[in-house]
Amino acid sequence: MKTGALFDFDTKSLSDDGTFSGYASRFGITDLGRDVVMPGAFTKTLLQSPGKIKMLLQHDTARPVGVWKSLVEDSFGLKVTGQLVLDSTQGRDTYALLKAGALDGLSIGYVSKKDSFDRTKNVRRLEAVDLFEISIVTFPMLPSATVERVKSRTDFTRLVQAINAAHAAIL
Repeated sequence: MKTGALFDFDTKSLSDDGTFSGYASRFGITDLGRDVVMPGAFTKTLLQSPGKIKMLLQHDTARPVGVWKSLVEDSFGLKVTGQLVLDSTQGRDTYALLKAGALDGLSIGYVSKKDSFDRTKNVRRLEAVDLFEISIVTFPMLPSATVERVKSRTDFTRLVQAINAAHAAIL
């Protein structure tokens, strides 16, 4: 099993129902383990087992914390939407840790099915992988990948930031 990188988690407006979205992997970026996920690497897995990808805590198979509602490859990477199971102790604990900022990353669990090694850049290019889990983790392998949107009933934080930025630009 190989684990790879994912995203920092924006905890400012984690929704009351535990829903969030972002990129679990980004294409063309070298992670801390010297792996680069290539476009199309998840295509076969997503076609064969879209509902079987597990949401875990720290890659621990005994600690499921939620479900992935959507997994889609786009031009940037693997876009995900997930929801913590807040009726479970693990889900509630993970929610609290995310809100506090104690957890802030994601990481993929996969088996490489097709890869190549670029000797000039000293990186492994992952061209096809069997993805079996995406974990919420303390230390992601790809620190630059980030959550783009955290669903919220009233996400005034982003609106206030945009208004303040526009106001500052005018002054």
